[in-house]
Amino acid sequence: MSVTDRLRALDRAQQQRPRLSFLAAVVKKFGDDQGGQLAGLIAYYAFVSLFPLLLVLVTVLGFVLQGDPGEQKRILDGALGQFPLLSDQLKLHSLTGSDIALAIGVLGSLLAGMGITGATQNAFNRIWSVPFKDRPNFLIAHLRGLGMLAILGTLFIVSTTAAGFVGASSHAAPAVIAGVLVAFVLNLALFMTAFKLLTSVEVPWRDLLPGVIVAAVCWQLLQHLGGFYVDHELKRTGPLYGVFALVLGLLAWLYLGAQLTIFAAEINVVRLRRLWPRSFFSDPLLDADRRALTSSAEIEERIDEENVEVNFEGTE
Repeated sequence: MSVTDRLRALDRAQQQRPRLSFLAAVVKKFGDDQGGQLAGLIAYYAFVSLFPLLLVLVTVLGFVLQGDPGEQKRILDGALGQFPLLSDQLKLHSLTGSDIALAIGVLGSLLAGMGITGATQNAFNRIWSVPFKDRPNFLIAHLRGLGMLAILGTLFIVSTTAAGFVGASSHAAPAVIAGVLVAFVLNLALFMTAFKLLTSVEVPWRDLLPGVIVAAVCWQLLQHLGGFYVDHELKRTGPLYGVFALVLGLLAWLYLGAQLTIFAAEINVVRLRRLWPRSFFSDPLLDADRRALTSSAEIEERIDEENVEVNFEGTE
């Protein structure tokens, strides 16, 4: 039996097991939607946004730490002091606040943040097969993105801080448990809000819960892993290698987090629209395959007068 025949036999066997077929259908739709590329675009804007955010952070620290060496030492000994770029500035230079730098940092953060919300809206609309003609126009999409940036940005910062508190240092058990619970609740709120408001499809809140839970659990694990990486690995590297470790680590962390978010969103789509079982080799073409492929083609409808019709050879 050839390799292709074995894979097709495995595909047919999976169709007899609903749970495995569901997970396989999620993976299949993730590939159909080019989830890796969607996640890559989100990760790119998230990475770009870190630089103006770092500028804002350094500028704010300049205002706060000016003339206060005790507070500077406390921050240097904390989690922020483990980042190579920031720790070098704190050790070698006296930070001073700059109104111009603060304005540039805030503006850059807003622009990059709008890129994140725009890329996420595009990804979620593609996942839910929303035609272009039914998506918000340029102005509405950006206004929605600006509002969501404020909400999601606040939730993300607080949840990451809570998770970093757990992973960055040694704390008593009650503090660790409280930090884990706070971070998890905030992550649930973060993804529930994003899944609900960053897509043009009306989906009840409760129907989004499975994907939200998966995304919150995965993201919290990544947050704890990031805190461990900063506290136990990054601070052991030299200044030069620390910069490379920070950049590459951030890129990998953001890309993996974006992929897990897209995958979690796909879970909701496959479950609610019953897009399983699927055939990986289109032999035979199943009903879920036809519906998924039809929805994917209908995404390209861009004006009200345009209607895309899909036909499959060998079927009526």
